[in-house]
Amino acid sequence: MSAARRRRSAAPKDVARLDLRGVRTYALTSRASKVAVADFARPHRPGASVAEWLESLPGILAGNTLRALVRDIQRAHTRRKPILWGIGGHVIKTGLSPILIDLMERGFVTGLAMNGAGIVHDFEIAVAGQTSEEVADTLGSGAFGMARETGEEINRAITRGVRRGLGIGAALGSYLARRRAPHRELSLLAAAWRLGLPATVHVAIGTDIVHMHPACNPEAVGRGSHLDFRAFAAQVARLGGGGVYLNVGSAVVLPEVFLKAVTLARNLKHKLDDFATANLDFIQSYRPSVNVVERPTKGTGRGYRLTGHHEILVPLLAAALIEGRLSPHRLTT
Repeated sequence: MSAARRRRSAAPKDVARLDLRGVRTYALTSRASKVAVADFARPHRPGASVAEWLESLPGILAGNTLRALVRDIQRAHTRRKPILWGIGGHVIKTGLSPILIDLMERGFVTGLAMNGAGIVHDFEIAVAGQTSEEVADTLGSGAFGMARETGEEINRAITRGVRRGLGIGAALGSYLARRRAPHRELSLLAAAWRLGLPATVHVAIGTDIVHMHPACNPEAVGRGSHLDFRAFAAQVARLGGGGVYLNVGSAVVLPEVFLKAVTLARNLKHKLDDFATANLDFIQSYRPSVNVVERPTKGTGRGYRLTGHHEILVPLLAAALIEGRLSPHRLTT
């Protein structure tokens, strides 16, 4: 073995190491800890109610978040404050309209906001009992988005409604009611019209299939969407003192609309404090996190995030609202 190799293989000498004999310790029970057995989940009991199930969740992270959101929505319901739901089209595509309509009838949804995709799916369900085409199968031939009834009737309803001073949501809700659409009992817009609740639609021109049709009247679409923005902002202006806004499944348009409605309400001197916001989605995107959960409530409210599939989260939340009554020891966050 060469001298150089022997030097590399030899153990280093005189390495300084800390002497551990002087380490100071403390009693485990004297330390503040973030998790205790009192926070643990409780096993499900066969036959238990939804309220009991809700209380059985861990008092940790999302378990606390769900209970806190339920508490805030129930408080808003008791105080008759707005409970506004902003929903993306995916919420309708996953079959949740019956859940939301039931919540509307029970007073747990006092106002509904949609992006432009929402009206397409809501209309198609009401008229045909089906929606959501396979884009990959029709894009190549140029047939994507070209269903005749969807393009012609939605645009006609918007144009006629705007002439009557209606926003897009009310225009379509009233149209579906007058048309006696075969499945109108599953339409969110028709239900809002029937119940006298505000339903607003917020579009970006060119994002929705109905904008490709010759029946599209861009002046009416723009006018109707602006009327709806003002109606939505009027609801947001009343959130102070216990209201709630939930963003469910919209990653861009509705978070931006909500942020502008908040600043408009505050600019006009509406007292917008002590309210709650929440984002429910299968991923937590930038705009909902910042423009819904964080910025509007900073220093003056509460913001929540719940991550999961809409088709699971929304029914769970609905069941908790309808049946859940939280005991005081499970109301802390």
